[in-house]
Amino acid sequence: MDAVRVALLREVLAGTEWLQTTRRFAGSLRASVGPREGGLLLIGSEEYEPWHLAAHLDDEAAWSGLPELSPTLVRHRVPDGPVPAHLSVGLGRLEGAGRGETLLVVTPGDPGAGLLERVNDARRGGATVLALDGGDSELHTLAHDALAVPGDAGLDLDTVQHLVSAAAGENSLPARPGRRRFGDRLARLAERLTAPPPPRW
Repeated sequence: MDAVRVALLREVLAGTEWLQTTRRFAGSLRASVGPREGGLLLIGSEEYEPWHLAAHLDDEAAWSGLPELSPTLVRHRVPDGPVPAHLSVGLGRLEGAGRGETLLVVTPGDPGAGLLERVNDARRGGATVLALDGGDSELHTLAHDALAVPGDAGLDLDTVQHLVSAAAGENSLPARPGRRRFGDRLARLAERLTAPPPPRW
């Protein structure tokens, strides 16, 4: 979902609790991954890998000038053979998670006992734990902040992830050099969409 579609979605959701709720959660995410912190770890369940959110946060990090929003995707299963570096981080990465790091758990269903145990260990080690999920009570007990998207919410988890990632990249503070406001990013996207294709096409 690009910036234009996010803007349209926000218009549709105007007046609902979702805009305020996703911005609040995005604010928690931003606050937990300050420039001097240890980094953002993103993980899903064995059945759900949030690679799409990883890509959007990576884009937001580049567009907003906030490199700390760029996550490390932690995977339950890393394929054998040559794998790109950004897709080769396994569960062992959570063993060293601690103070100054943020662990964002994203899953629409049951996170599983094994993941909950690792999340608990990371929290005891000092990591900040955030959860974006279907409302699992055990995960929410471990999380410092959580946003639940239950099945009857009217929105799905993927849509909420787009709203959170876009809000996390917004700059509500006075602009610092190198940062782009949402309107600037929207104008840049519009230019790219209307520009003729490069000659090689």
